[in-house]
Amino acid sequence: MSDRVLVTGAAGFIGSHVCEALLARGQSVVGVDNFDPFYPRAVKERNLTALRGAAGFQFVEADIVRHAMPLDGVSVVLHLAARPGVRPSLEDPASYSETNVTGTVRVLEAARRAGIARIVFGSSSSVYGDTTPPPFAEDAAAVWPISPYAASKRAGELMAEAFAHLYGMRIACLRFFTVYGPRQRPDLAIHRFTSLIATGKPVRMHGDGSSERDYTYITDCVDGVLAAMEWTARPGGAANGTGVAEPINIGGGARVRLDRLIELIARTLGREARIERHPDQPGDVRLTAADLRRAERELAYRPAVGIEAGIRQFVRWHEETHGRES
Repeated sequence: MSDRVLVTGAAGFIGSHVCEALLARGQSVVGVDNFDPFYPRAVKERNLTALRGAAGFQFVEADIVRHAMPLDGVSVVLHLAARPGVRPSLEDPASYSETNVTGTVRVLEAARRAGIARIVFGSSSSVYGDTTPPPFAEDAAAVWPISPYAASKRAGELMAEAFAHLYGMRIACLRFFTVYGPRQRPDLAIHRFTSLIATGKPVRMHGDGSSERDYTYITDCVDGVLAAMEWTARPGGAANGTGVAEPINIGGGARVRLDRLIELIARTLGREARIERHPDQPGDVRLTAADLRRAERELAYRPAVGIEAGIRQFVRWHEETHGRES
């Protein structure tokens, strides 16, 4: 394959895995990241280890809000950069709007000006809020977000819909459901719980443990992103022929209780989890559950890694890298 792919958020968890998969397919990749200090730069630098110096990979340190995108020769944009985190967004909503809404518009506008019609946008299951009946289907209203992060992702989707309609773009808005695996962000639950249990420290469990999440292993997520990239190359669009922005769930296909997740991590580590119980956190939803029928129909997406196998692989990676994380 000769198409050049631009990946924003290339030094992040999902972005770095996607870049590696693209290179393995023979694609030429331009990776963009600004090393946002949400978590240490050293973690993201390690994410780039296999990419630095790799044939076909170019890295550009740039901010999607403030800098021009390097789009020469690019035929498709995978926009995975974002300011992440539900709970932190409650403390600083403005920065989430700037990065996730304004930044997304700037990426879309840069692509439009460069004549690039193919976009994959990394959205989130958080757009469904706390009132969508499970399993969450893409045609749900998704108009009651319960955090600024969720609202910023839904706003990004709506901007994608406007650009697709006006400028003939074909955009896949992928709603990721709690992606985990090697190189997962250190602030996320599976990574945080594993680190705490491995070092004998107590785990803060918010709520009674009955909340449920649909967890997606990173290799399944990457498969979904690459399939969505191919989807953007298909002919056809909306009924009026002007373009299409399609929300598509990327999930693991099963709901896992929080208390079961903690127990599974502890058992895999061969340790006992010390639980500290705390009230539910504002902004957290009680349940996520992906309806994957559209993903299977449009992308032939079928998750292959269940939670037990995924946790085993994550714990193995964590044990191999323990002591090298910042």
